[in-house]
Amino acid sequence: MGHQENLTFYGFPIKYLSLLTLVVQNSSYVLLLRYSRIRPGTKYLTSTAVVTSELTKLIICTTIHLYQRRQEFSETSSSLPLTSDNAKVESGVVHGTSRFFKEVFSINSGFFGICIPAFLYTLQNNLQIIAASHLDAATFQVSYQGKILTTALLSVVLLRTKLSRRKWLSLLYLTIGVAAVQISPSGSSSNSSASQGSWAIGMSSVVAACFLSGLAGVSFELILKRTATSLWIRNIQLSAASLAIALFGSLVYDKAAIREQGFFQGYDLVVVSTILMQAAGGLVVAVVVKYADNILKGFATSLSTIVSTVASVYFFEFVVSAYFLEGAALVFVATYIYGLPDASVERFARESSTMSTTTESDLETAKVTVEEYLDGRSSDGDERSLLQRDMELIEKT
Repeated sequence: MGHQENLTFYGFPIKYLSLLTLVVQNSSYVLLLRYSRIRPGTKYLTSTAVVTSELTKLIICTTIHLYQRRQEFSETSSSLPLTSDNAKVESGVVHGTSRFFKEVFSINSGFFGICIPAFLYTLQNNLQIIAASHLDAATFQVSYQGKILTTALLSVVLLRTKLSRRKWLSLLYLTIGVAAVQISPSGSSSNSSASQGSWAIGMSSVVAACFLSGLAGVSFELILKRTATSLWIRNIQLSAASLAIALFGSLVYDKAAIREQGFFQGYDLVVVSTILMQAAGGLVVAVVVKYADNILKGFATSLSTIVSTVASVYFFEFVVSAYFLEGAALVFVATYIYGLPDASVERFARESSTMSTTTESDLETAKVTVEEYLDGRSSDGDERSLLQRDMELIEKT
């Protein structure tokens, strides 16, 4: 953790550079998405945008995975008996290609199981674009934070996840905040969006997208936990399946429009930038979690909501109402609080006080373990191992 915190890029800490990148990516994506849907001229097809985005994700994930495999092969081949360079390259290409297709598309790879979250993510991405066509950028982004609520509730129901009281409280704040933003949709705060689309269609799309986001996330997590397949392979499978599903839906649903004006109708630099911003979102989040943590990721996500709101006032003549300010503030606080770690020390003290067999040495060891957890939360693996140690100490007492 300490080494990662000290990493810099031209003297600027990577930790904060990744957070800045996430804020810019989140804000830019929402603003570009909104602008690309309300500007005059030929509108691009929602379905083709999803197809292009999934293709971009597939290319990015495959490139990173093959690069990692190439590094592994280089290290392995260097220890093999001396052969010609051409023979090494030929052997590596054949073996690597065969292994890649086996890892991704074979029956044992679980590719067909990944089609379920892929289908849900494809629907969610289409609904996002529809929602942005009918809601202003600020309202859309604040409302879309409701996916935290749906993901948490579905995790409790399907994964038997236990949430602390603080997390439940943050979810309550989130619900009230999102609801407050929607008050008086026909008032002054929504005049600009009302002229561009239907508030009812926009909000229905956001609600459906939030639910699908939670369901897709939980189902994908189930798949990740049940197998030892690498995350990059799963992302490649998810992108490939989503691409196939999105392409099929596009050719069926928008068949006439594609035949008349082409697959890339309405595409220009703005549309391409929007698609690239959407495709890069997952990678940016991964970098933030690696070099920072989930707390700062939640803070950056909340901060991007503020940036989008301020930008909407200047670029889209969005009128901020008192209800919107109150609701957005609650969503900001809820998003940040939800990402905070549980108060492990207090939990230890409360649970240990009810156990008569607990010794002073056990409690002292527990405090040290919790301090290590709070100071050493550098990755999901570290966090998981420390939490397991916490649970072992509780069982001992």
